[in-house]
Amino acid sequence: MPREENIRNDNLIIGRNPVMELLKSGREIENIMVAKGEREGSVSKILAICKQRGIVVKTVDRKKLDHMCGNANHQGVVANVPAHSYSTIDEILEYAGSKNEDPFIIICDEIEDSHNLGAIIRSAEACGAHGIIIPKRRNVGLNYVVAKTSCGALEYVRVARAVNIGSVIDELKKKNIWVYCADMDGQPWCKTDFSGGCALVVGNEGRGVGRLIKEKCDVTVSLPMCGKINSLNASVAAGIIMYEIARQRLGL
Repeated sequence: MPREENIRNDNLIIGRNPVMELLKSGREIENIMVAKGEREGSVSKILAICKQRGIVVKTVDRKKLDHMCGNANHQGVVANVPAHSYSTIDEILEYAGSKNEDPFIIICDEIEDSHNLGAIIRSAEACGAHGIIIPKRRNVGLNYVVAKTSCGALEYVRVARAVNIGSVIDELKKKNIWVYCADMDGQPWCKTDFSGGCALVVGNEGRGVGRLIKEKCDVTVSLPMCGKINSLNASVAAGIIMYEIARQRLGL
C-alpha cells in the first residue's frame, strides 16, 4: 500500500490522513480540493466534516492536483490553508475605533488573481486602511502568492472573509459608513468627497463589480481613460483611489 505523505508545498496539505488531521486540529482552512470521482472511504468523512463546518470544497481534475503537488501521492485530496490567519469584520471596525479614526475599508468583489489581491493589501497598508473584506467563495484567499506579493503588508492588514458581500455592505451602511464602487460610468474619483467612514469596493479583473453589489453602493467613482483600452488592472485602479482617500483623510 502506498505511504501517505504529509507534504507542505507553500500552503498545501496533501493526502487523506494529513487532511483529516488538519480538520481535527481546528486550524483555518481556505478550501479543500477533491479529485473528480473521489467519494469513497475517508474522503466521504472529509466531505461530511466540510459540509458541517461550511468549508469550501472544490472538485478538480486529478491532473491538476498532480501538477499542484509535484506528482506527490495526494490520494485525491488536498487542503489549502491560508498563509495568514483571518480577522473578523468587527475586529476591523474595533481597530479603527482604537485609533479614533473613521473606518476605511476595502471590499474585494471576486478578485481571482493572487497578485492583484497581494498588491491591494500592500496599497491598503500604505494608505492606512483599517482592513479588507473578501468573499468566502469565488475570491482568491490568503495564499502563499498573496502573502509574497504583499511584501510583508499582510502581517499588518486585517483581512476578513464574508459569506455574503451584499449583506456586509448593508451592515456597514447602518454604521454610517459610505460605500463607494470603483467602476465605469461613475463620477470622477478626484471630485468625490470620501470624508467620514468609507468602504471602497473593487471588482473582478474581467467583469468588474457585480450588478447587485454595485446597486447597493452609495456612489460609483471612475478613473478617466485616455488610451485605447477601457479599464485598468484592479490593483492599480484600487491603489489610485485609495491614495485619494488617504490624501483627503490627511487633509493634504
